[in-house]
Amino acid sequence: MSVATDMTSLLSPSLLPAERERRFYEPKAIRMPGLANRGPRVERYRVPATGAIVVAFEAGDQIVLSDPEGLQPGELLVLSRAGQAAPGLFGQGGGQDLLGLAAILAAREESARRLRDGLVRRGVDLARLKGLRLFGNDSPPGTAAAFEASDAGILVAAAPGQDMMADEQSPPTDLLLTLTRARPLPINDLPLPEPLAEPLRELRVHSATAESYEIKAGEYIQIIDVAGRQCSDFQAFNLRPLESGLERPVDDTVTRTLMGAAYPGPGLFSKLYDLDMQPLVELVQDTCGRHDTFGLACTAKYYEDMGYPGHANCSDNFNGALEPFGIAPRAGWQAMNFFYNTRVDEHNVLYLDEPWSRPGDYVLMRALTDLVCVSSACPDDTSAANAWHPTDIHVRVYGPERTFSKAVAYRMTADAPTELTKETGFHPRTSSLTRDFVEYRGYWLPNSYTNLGPIDEYYACREACIAMDLSALRKFEVLGPDAEELLQRCLTRNVRKLAVGQVVYSAMCYETGGMIDDGTLLRLGDNNFRWIGGDDYGGIWLRAQAEKLGLRAWVKSSTDQMHNLSVQGPKSREILKNFVWTPPTQPNMDELGWFRLSVARIGDHNGTPIVVSRTGYTGELGYEIWCHPKHAVQVWDTLFEAGAPHGIQPLGLAGLDILRIEAGLIFAGYEFCDQTDPYEAGVGFTVPLKSKEEDFIGREALVERKAHPQRKLVGLELEGQEPGAHGDCVHVGRAQVGVVTSATRSPILQKNIALARLDIRYTDEGTEVEVGKLDGHQKRIPARVVPFPFYDPKKERVRA
Repeated sequence: MSVATDMTSLLSPSLLPAERERRFYEPKAIRMPGLANRGPRVERYRVPATGAIVVAFEAGDQIVLSDPEGLQPGELLVLSRAGQAAPGLFGQGGGQDLLGLAAILAAREESARRLRDGLVRRGVDLARLKGLRLFGNDSPPGTAAAFEASDAGILVAAAPGQDMMADEQSPPTDLLLTLTRARPLPINDLPLPEPLAEPLRELRVHSATAESYEIKAGEYIQIIDVAGRQCSDFQAFNLRPLESGLERPVDDTVTRTLMGAAYPGPGLFSKLYDLDMQPLVELVQDTCGRHDTFGLACTAKYYEDMGYPGHANCSDNFNGALEPFGIAPRAGWQAMNFFYNTRVDEHNVLYLDEPWSRPGDYVLMRALTDLVCVSSACPDDTSAANAWHPTDIHVRVYGPERTFSKAVAYRMTADAPTELTKETGFHPRTSSLTRDFVEYRGYWLPNSYTNLGPIDEYYACREACIAMDLSALRKFEVLGPDAEELLQRCLTRNVRKLAVGQVVYSAMCYETGGMIDDGTLLRLGDNNFRWIGGDDYGGIWLRAQAEKLGLRAWVKSSTDQMHNLSVQGPKSREILKNFVWTPPTQPNMDELGWFRLSVARIGDHNGTPIVVSRTGYTGELGYEIWCHPKHAVQVWDTLFEAGAPHGIQPLGLAGLDILRIEAGLIFAGYEFCDQTDPYEAGVGFTVPLKSKEEDFIGREALVERKAHPQRKLVGLELEGQEPGAHGDCVHVGRAQVGVVTSATRSPILQKNIALARLDIRYTDEGTEVEVGKLDGHQKRIPARVVPFPFYDPKKERVRA
């Protein structure tokens, strides 16, 4: 075994998904994150924090386990193909007790059950877990251990850890396993992802073919892209009318109409319908996120018109597969075209490109009635539809007794592993109050609440108090003797002036001055900080800068260990005073100042640990409660019990958008992106060029941009009753002079208001402009430039 701290030659700085490069891979001049150009022998796997994975290896394979974030222990259980402990396959003798892996296997979560079932299927004795314990509690980022297998076997890699409480900074984090095969497998023999449960049956749809199969109501269908970037057309027939000679397959037009989307996805709008508007299947999980319902399954005519007569096609393959059920053949079949990457561009052209799907990506559906189904592995090798190289599709069927959570895929970055949408710690309470959830950065968050709605929720915040689940915010623990230096270099604010217990709002910029993210920085100690932003890349960026600058600082992801409830409104302080206990060394709720924090507990000194910060995103007096997810239900129940006499209500994302626009608060992807500097985003106050004399990333560019501004964020008041919308063009005469970034109807001001970024020449208060609708010229809404915030411009309420 060899251990190294600099793995630049072996590992990418970003985590990559478990996937194998196809044998016909892209030229090195083309960079494709997530489908990296590293040849057909290299696989990379994410070992999830407090979780484990199982990987088979062969003789001569090289295995590297690395700790990208540092401070994370690792455990390896090396097994023979017969399931017996065999550390000798990695050149190791004996073995240590794997207490971390044992704890992972003993957990009650569904992932632990699937892992246990997989090991038992392989004959592993779970009572005797001995193997290799790697890395220490002080391992630097990038520490790695490398091995070469002397024979074939099975490897279980674990990233054990304990729950991190709100007043701690020791989150368990992911490890990365890189496997370099001595002999690459044929592309259609790539290992499939572990089954989601015990399959009732499995079906391989070989390249350029189609297969039919019957499904009972309640059963689940998993369609897997074996090698990545392979389309699979799917069609289903309601069995009951089919037995009477009536064909009722999925109808794409009906589906799009009823779902209000180009294709359905997991969540509220998830079903495929037939011509009678009857739902046939429901999408439950989707790890790809890009499909098609506009094009037919490929046809003989399609290839004939391209000069390929006689080419295999999905429609003819459907005809052959469906013939045993007496279904009449068609020249072209409507279908749900899974993994088919199409879009309609601004010129009304339907175009296609290589699929987004990666090896092992899948969709999971639940049958809503008895069905006859057919799936293809598209044969198109004449276009980018299958990345020019058609491969296999695999189908698994699971029984109706299983329940699978609704989820879509989320990737922290383009080359990061897939993570399915998660439920926050508050979900048991929010889900009892609404079914209106939206996916936001890998989590299901409420959009609005039943029997309330955005307007009622909005007024609850302005007049009383609301609670909102904002657990999807990204949290990073920044630790070490050089933590202050790292943040001083990477944030625009002067971190050296930040006192322990203080919070500051800051921008994070590239060298160009363009914004990476905005967020709040909490100082928990001399060398202890917590960065809270909206984007995972903020942590990756900080980690990369620490390495580049040679700083002894760790940046540990803690989002999954730290969930938060925003408590906002004029009565929020009175409510929190009823149950938040603070020690004498911390400010109580009466004393807690704006942008300050208090390390506290619920009830008394023996209560659940929490952190309370006086921060928010509504323009009202407000706080945020930070806790471990396992304490989230207790925090919710305690808050709502204390808040009931004060009229506390839950708030969803739709209501929050109204509140934050009124308060002039910016949102990533709307008011800023990496092409926008803090001045253009309306947060120039986060760049104290005079008082922060030290250099920081982006300073030189920001000095230039401030001296020569081109655009400015302003407020607009629109005449009439029609609101603006994000992306609306803003005109003076024929010329476009800006764009609306956010807009809403203000209930309390009874006006249509908007935030807009305009050419600097048109930003004076009172300037008259027009907001373009339709094509920007056929319909114009008069508007004028006004100051913002629109609501409480002196911030007297939030400072109260």
